Amino acid sequence: MVEGPGDDNMRVSDADRDATAERLQVAHDEGRLSLTEFDERVRRSYAAVVRADLDRLTGDLPVLDERNLPSVRREREVAERREARTEQYGQWRSWAGTSVLFLGIWGMISLAAGEPIFFWPMFPIGIWALVLIGSAFQRPHTDGHPDASADKG
Repeated sequence: MVEGPGDDNMRVSDADRDATAERLQVAHDEGRLSLTEFDERVRRSYAAVVRADLDRLTGDLPVLDERNLPSVRREREVAERREARTEQYGQWRSWAGTSVLFLGIWGMISLAAGEPIFFWPMFPIGIWALVLIGSAFQRPHTDGHPDASADKG
């Protein structure tokens, strides 16, 4: 939500309430809130009407980078896995297309020679397939984020 000056009286959405409850959960997990205080604040967060109500619930907690909230990390990990899977499918499509091309070249040369020649396409096709299979088992790169360690395969 984009906020400007004087937004304390802006009505909040369910997403705002959920984000505040998640922030309170993180604070509880860190040991900053007791279970009783956490429970009370979460109830108040879901009863909040305006931005000021939510701000009062987290005002005494350290500012948290919203990109590191558990729900945001999960969404990012799912997107990264989907992107990696799409990239891997694209690599296999390239392999298949090139394999068909190599087989066609080999077939044309064999027809021109009048007999099947040595099946040379097995080398580029086989080596490329082994590289693609091996890359499917590699550990993903985390881009420097300790929380981006989701399996991309």
